Amino acid sequence: MTRAWPRPAAGEPVAAGVGAAGQGEEWAGLAADRMEPVAYGLILVLYRPQHEHLKHLLTLSAQCPCLVVVDNTEAPDPGVAVRLEQARIPLLRNFNQGGLAGAYNRGADWLQARSCELMFLLDQDSVLREGFFEAMLGACAALHGTPFIVGPKIYETQLDRYMPALDPAAAWPRPVALTESQSGLVPSLCVISSGSAISMAAWQRMGRFREDYFIEYIDVEYALRGWHLGVPAYVNTAAVLEQKAGAIVRHGRHYSTHHPAWRRYYMARNAVHALRCYPRRHSLLPAGLLLLCYQALGVACFETGRCQKLLALLIGLSDGLRGRLGRLEDRHPVLAARWRRV
Repeated sequence: MTRAWPRPAAGEPVAAGVGAAGQGEEWAGLAADRMEPVAYGLILVLYRPQHEHLKHLLTLSAQCPCLVVVDNTEAPDPGVAVRLEQARIPLLRNFNQGGLAGAYNRGADWLQARSCELMFLLDQDSVLREGFFEAMLGACAALHGTPFIVGPKIYETQLDRYMPALDPAAAWPRPVALTESQSGLVPSLCVISSGSAISMAAWQRMGRFREDYFIEYIDVEYALRGWHLGVPAYVNTAAVLEQKAGAIVRHGRHYSTHHPAWRRYYMARNAVHALRCYPRRHSLLPAGLLLLCYQALGVACFETGRCQKLLALLIGLSDGLRGRLGRLEDRHPVLAARWRRV
């Protein structure tokens, strides 16, 4: 039997509570004497938000009344808190502790305290197409009562195409092409975090995002962990999220993303570490290493600052193989300072 996920009454405020001591977080927003249970909620992560991000946020609050914002900026702008308080939107300050993973974890704690059954994740740069929540809630209703992760179909605007799913049953990671007219759920080895819906049953079985990854591959590791623990991941082809990955430049059939060196470090390190964590899928690590070689070739052929970026890939690969995780600034402070300037 399927069920509909009821919406909280439009305009009904959802108030912030008091943060857990010792977790390095500051909670702002509305004070409340009680916590109202909610059927589903949205965690929106901000990082150095601009005016257009706050405008987008206010639009989202009308689409998903149970919205909690996590400001992940190291030195938050007090004006953001003022605007959200005026709009009666709860705000959590995370100060980039644990990176994007930490921000999602803080928001999940807030929703879990309110007995939320389904939580959506979103970053500030993602754009949801019309009917997104209706399509996602409809798909999740069909899975109600089971642990699951459902991600949207991703449209990469710079490539003008939908990104493929990955067949979880294939011996070697096999892309599954997604089209405009497709509908239904497609099992996928992984889904991106932004736009995804995670059932609370899945969250309770799988646990939190890895904060020692900080950023990059936190969603890949989480989905692989889910398959390992019996929690499937799907792409909902009826819901579309538009994204821009880096600053993509086409070169014939190929393209380069022009990510900075510090992002390249996290990509290489976390990719290798995540794929090694689940040895039952023997083909993942060789496939991941081939992908890294392809990315390194793209950097060497097409990108500026290639020496620093290739160095970042090599050090990230070494750290990932040895399990040396955490923030780049803590692991390699001199290189971090140099790469942040590039």
